[in-house]
Amino acid sequence: MTRPAAIVFDVGNVLYGWDIRLLYQKLITDQQRLDWFLSHVVTADWHFQHDAGRPHAETTAELTAQYPAEADLIAQYAPRWLETISGPLPGMLEIVAELADAGVPLYGITNFSAEFWAMFRPTAPVFDHFRDIVVSGAEKLVKPDAAIYRLALERFGLAPGEGLFVDDRLDNVRAAKANGFAAHHFSGAGALRQRLVADGLL
Repeated sequence: MTRPAAIVFDVGNVLYGWDIRLLYQKLITDQQRLDWFLSHVVTADWHFQHDAGRPHAETTAELTAQYPAEADLIAQYAPRWLETISGPLPGMLEIVAELADAGVPLYGITNFSAEFWAMFRPTAPVFDHFRDIVVSGAEKLVKPDAAIYRLALERFGLAPGEGLFVDDRLDNVRAAKANGFAAHHFSGAGALRQRLVADGLL
């Protein structure tokens, strides 16, 4: 069996926390109304269209037509999207820095809007350590589709089993394992560090 020699990170809720609620709890003070808005209007499923490559201008127009009374709140989403990021997850930037210092090749596969990635990437210098990142919105391929993993192996120049893929979603982890990666289901920096030490990467 090939021993992992490179790390391939997911971004959202692995390296950085992400939650739509972080933005809208600033704008909607009534908790019941906030819960309704996030479960009916600006939902995670609505957002995930951007990860698949749809432009936010298009999705915003559609959603506003469906919920015209919520137009002002919907309009806040794209320009204030960075406020959905809570910041780096504890211990993770330190792990990336240690891997980089050790010369371990670092890559990423992330379900992320290309437009929002363009906003976010300049705020996150940790990605200066990465050799390449496959962004779903740019490729119009999303995890856990097999095609995004095959594209990543080709782009990164990794043989099957050479890349250890780290993701918080079990469906993405299972798909990675089925498509050429060793994989780790992320539950926190501590367990990941143990895995990296066991694999001889830290």
